[in-house]
Amino acid sequence: MRPALPQWSGTLAAKAAAFITVMCCALAALLGVLVHVQVTNQTVGQARDQALQRLAMTTERYEAGDPLRWGAGLDPPGLPRQLRELAVAGDRGTMVADLAGRPTMWAAGPADGDRALAVAVDYSQQARTIEGLDRAILWSSGLAIGATLLVGAFAVTRVTRRLHTTALVARRISAGDLDARVNDNRTGPGTKDPARPQDEVAAVAAALDSMASSLQSKLLAEQRFTADVAHELRTPLTGLHAAAELLPPGRPTELVRDRVAALRTLTEDLLEISRLDTGGERLELDTEQLGLLAERVARGAGNGTEVRVVRDVRVETDRRRLERVLGNLVANAHKHGRGPVVVTVDGPVVTVRDHGDGFPEYLVAHGPQRFRTEGGTKGHGLGLTIALGQAEVLGARLEFSNAVDGGAVATLRVAAE
Repeated sequence: MRPALPQWSGTLAAKAAAFITVMCCALAALLGVLVHVQVTNQTVGQARDQALQRLAMTTERYEAGDPLRWGAGLDPPGLPRQLRELAVAGDRGTMVADLAGRPTMWAAGPADGDRALAVAVDYSQQARTIEGLDRAILWSSGLAIGATLLVGAFAVTRVTRRLHTTALVARRISAGDLDARVNDNRTGPGTKDPARPQDEVAAVAAALDSMASSLQSKLLAEQRFTADVAHELRTPLTGLHAAAELLPPGRPTELVRDRVAALRTLTEDLLEISRLDTGGERLELDTEQLGLLAERVARGAGNGTEVRVVRDVRVETDRRRLERVLGNLVANAHKHGRGPVVVTVDGPVVTVRDHGDGFPEYLVAHGPQRFRTEGGTKGHGLGLTIALGQAEVLGARLEFSNAVDGGAVATLRVAAE
């Protein structure tokens, strides 16, 4: 079973969304801090200048002996200790502190003796301005992040959707559907705009479509070649077979007839494979008793094949094709394995087992391959390839494995009635 597409938690869209969110938060935080610092410095600077101006005017009135106005005095209550110490030391300074629960900008300077002359300026409006600015920064940052995330997710989702489509088409092609194409709207012959730049996804889709077309053309050419060769061989083989029948009896004649029969079988197998490759096979369905059909195939093999019917069922199938599949499996077991060869029917599952060296690893992993040999050993010819192709036409599933205690096992699962 092929693995499904990745889940949302592992997709490019999720990673891009996380990246966009982090970058937006970082950018919003940076801009918010910069705006907050800039506005705060400006507001505090204006309040400080105002407090120092009032302090200068208060100092002039104090030195002139005039009475001090409200909000000014010598060592007034609430004056911050650090600011008083600075003023007593002979310097002027400002500081923001609470006075009766209200933000206040203090300005203080030296007076006579060890006292400080200070003024208090209401700082509530400036504090509210900074708080409002902070709230506006937070709200605007949230809205900007949300809007950017939505736009980014929309853009990334369009790209990932095209990538998913390309991946699905690639899976269909690998499964044998060579007609599958991506047909990306940026690469389609009818919609491609020469002035519109081709992005990387479109380039991948175009490369996949081109690869599929090239692969399909090569396979079709191979199928036509195989069919043409088989058809061309039929005529001379028919004549050769007729000529061999006219030869006088003897060992040489038997050898010639045997080789001619082998060539005719190979030619018929090639023709059958070419028909399977082109998908032109049509089923002739009928209801069959699976156990009886397996016993008939075993008798036809004539090699002492044992049939075990654990549970018999009736199946709706094409009898000729199912007999072809089982016959090829039994023939392969006798030819490439060792006896006893056992055919077991257990409901809609039929297994054919020998007691030889088992299937090669490549065959178990990838299925039968035409004429392939490994390590100088004799290959499995076309029998298993035809059995697999006919099983697919029947809608059955044919699997190959090796028994734990030795021997090759072919398992055919057909649809029960």
